[in-house]
Amino acid sequence: MMTSIQATPAIEVGAVETGSGGTPISKRLDALPVGSFHYKMMAILGAGLFLDGFELALASGVLGQLLHTGWSTLKYNGYFVTATFIGFMIGCWAAGIIGDRFGRRVSYQINLAIFGVASLLASMAPNIETLIGLRLLMGVGLGAELVLGFGTLAEFVPPLKRGRLVATLSFISQCGVFTSSLVALWVIPNLGWRYMFMIAGVGAGIVWFMRKFMPESPRWLESKGRFAEADKVVRDIEASAGVRSPVVAAEAPRDVQKTEAPRLGISALFSREYVRRTIIGMATLIVIQICLYGMVSWLPTFFVQQGFDIVKSLKWSMVMTLGGPTGGLIGLLLADRLGRKPILAGAAIIAIGLSYLYVQAHSEPLLMGLGFLLLTSFYVIVVVGQAVYVSELFPTALRMRGTGLCSTVARVVAASIQFVIPSLFSWGGISAIVIAVGISLLVFALIVLFIGVETKSKSLESIEV
Repeated sequence: MMTSIQATPAIEVGAVETGSGGTPISKRLDALPVGSFHYKMMAILGAGLFLDGFELALASGVLGQLLHTGWSTLKYNGYFVTATFIGFMIGCWAAGIIGDRFGRRVSYQINLAIFGVASLLASMAPNIETLIGLRLLMGVGLGAELVLGFGTLAEFVPPLKRGRLVATLSFISQCGVFTSSLVALWVIPNLGWRYMFMIAGVGAGIVWFMRKFMPESPRWLESKGRFAEADKVVRDIEASAGVRSPVVAAEAPRDVQKTEAPRLGISALFSREYVRRTIIGMATLIVIQICLYGMVSWLPTFFVQQGFDIVKSLKWSMVMTLGGPTGGLIGLLLADRLGRKPILAGAAIIAIGLSYLYVQAHSEPLLMGLGFLLLTSFYVIVVVGQAVYVSELFPTALRMRGTGLCSTVARVVAASIQFVIPSLFSWGGISAIVIAVGISLLVFALIVLFIGVETKSKSLESIEV
């Protein structure tokens, strides 16, 4: 468990070269070797993202069971999913503002409390209408978690390992997706769907306590003019890594030592300086929402509608969602080797080819195998795009708001298509869904190739878009 940050005695000035485009604090952070501190941060942040993936995935199994037992209908299932994304929109927007204004830690504790309490109450919901309302609150916490987690870790880790470490968080989240499907396979038929929400709620309470010991981001503290606090955090990290700290703390010029850095509003994201970053971020997160929530989250429901029983539906879903951790593993292994652009564009093109093959397949084993490969390619994009790439695009003062805005727009798209999916499925079956997803992947690949910028191995302060 992370210990509270304590002041560490200075030893001597370290001789560290970190390149251009950095502040005193960021250069010291970028020069650190990856050590126990970084892994503890990964554990704390990863635990929350694991629950995030678990909670998102449990919805598909729960909805299939609710439909099968008559507790819900296809229409109400659509409302449930839409409520999730409305909550996401609120959570993404609020987390961006709170995270940039009041700090990453404060925003984290708020979102976990909302998510945990709503999950526990959902396990006792008397009807589908109440469950939908509680799902909206859960969505607030889930949306905030995705905005905060990846960007926060990116602010601590050195650039040469940033891709792999941040991608590992997403891999952990995808393991949560698969674990949820695996747990649902036994829990839902034997104990009922309510226990899935109870598991998530109890887990959120545990992680909330763990995060009480998490330090604030030094980069964020420095951006707010809180130089002494930022220096104190970095000294503690340096001590844990065996790195010698400067005898004299790095200070801001005297005329700004007591002044907070200029506050940038949401409008700055559409300024000439940052609008390209915003477009790239939106395109990345929108295509992810289309892939995951225009197809993946509906799979058990599609299978039930095609006549599969709930157990077979959950088995199919479990095998196919194994593509989540598989894609996550591929993404984290390649992120710092190949770079962000070739991985994203390549995964999108592969997914398009797999989509075509999926539509042509008819045998059950082939459908399941192609579905697994298709989801694997989807989750490579999730890991490298959502976790790593988007968190690198924006400067510290705008990182959470930039990510939050892009996420909010993407959730609007995701919420809207939930009303389109049932009609599209009724018209053309699963083939129509897969073709629509393939078109969105093609557009995304073109945007990455012609507008995107490579961020691999660059300090956060030196990335230019």
